Amino acid sequence: MTFRTYDPTTDRPAVHRILREVGWLEKGKEEVLDASIESARAMVADLNGEPECIVTTAPGTMRYLDEELPLVEVTMVATSHIARRQGLAKRLLARALADDVADGSIVARVCAFDQGFYDNVGFGMGGYEHTLSFDPATLKVNVRPRLPRRLGADDLKLIHASRLARRRGHGGMNYASDAITAVELGYHLDNHFGLGYCDGPNGELTHHFYGRGSGERGPYYLHWLAFQTTEQFLELMGLIKSLADQVRLVRLREPAGIHLQDLLDRPFKHQEITERSKFENRISSYAFWQVRICDLAACLAHTHLPWGAVRFNLHLTDPAAGLLDEDAAWRGIGGEYVVTLGGQSSCEPGTDPSLPTLTASVNAFSRLWLGVRPATGIAATDQLSGPPSLLDELDRVLRLPQPRPDWDF
Repeated sequence: MTFRTYDPTTDRPAVHRILREVGWLEKGKEEVLDASIESARAMVADLNGEPECIVTTAPGTMRYLDEELPLVEVTMVATSHIARRQGLAKRLLARALADDVADGSIVARVCAFDQGFYDNVGFGMGGYEHTLSFDPATLKVNVRPRLPRRLGADDLKLIHASRLARRRGHGGMNYASDAITAVELGYHLDNHFGLGYCDGPNGELTHHFYGRGSGERGPYYLHWLAFQTTEQFLELMGLIKSLADQVRLVRLREPAGIHLQDLLDRPFKHQEITERSKFENRISSYAFWQVRICDLAACLAHTHLPWGAVRFNLHLTDPAAGLLDEDAAWRGIGGEYVVTLGGQSSCEPGTDPSLPTLTASVNAFSRLWLGVRPATGIAATDQLSGPPSLLDELDRVLRLPQPRPDWDF
């Protein structure tokens, strides 16, 4: 097998075949797919002289409290039917991550098809995301929205800039290239629409939503909301409520920092009334994205925790090491470290016999560092262990908001 950079002039037919086999390429969407691949870093694995696996990644940033960290997003991992269970995807993904780390990325994220596969490359499961399905007529919003602007694929620049400027919380992610948004708009043309308001000083789109409709009465699914202020958020919710004369159900991911159930009138009553119907009102919760630290020292240099300090030995294991060649410039971040977490966080190679020791996989430590769950909780379910007093101290120091990427693939 050979790992190499994707060549669109020769590899496109084989990659189209791979993606048709896995059900990711719809007829008529070939140009959108090609734009997606060619706007990213793309690598393929050859078997018998032809690509049978592809991995693409795209650069971005992740907010960690008040810091912006260089991020790499894994946007595609696909293996053909004949090349399954050969280890191609794991090894190719590790190679792609190594190249992105060489270019400066210090943390990586992926939206997982299921829990388990990406664990083999060091990714740990992210936090729960809440999706609410509700009758827009039940929104307790008194804001009377103004006449909005229609938005579509021709408004790419406006829409992408609005997403970049949206209010983000801890864990919020951005992607500088508008090719990312172009691909999303290109895949979502039929029955899709956007509505928003251009209130910026130079006509910038300040707040909007984008989604798709289904039939006369819905359901409608909103792929994303973008807003900068509470007032803008409430106007968007008022705009959603204005659809209630016709639309019976809207599905919406709960924005970071918002308790959307507060805005629903008698949510349990409406859930019971609509149970098992096409327009069932409900709240779903699930974790589908994963994250991993790629450069421990760089991530800790961006970590400033105002709730105290703790110092400990860290015995860290990283499965990526076994997927890369011995002479690779990056082989994961496994090793022995002395770690300080606090106002100024850091790590240095080695051990200090006077300090307690935390043993963790990079998967579990990434979850701990990002604040997905406290140390005592991760120790109960994942590969993380240490003296109870150290776990309690980590709970006290790592009192982070729930991370919400707020940008999915």
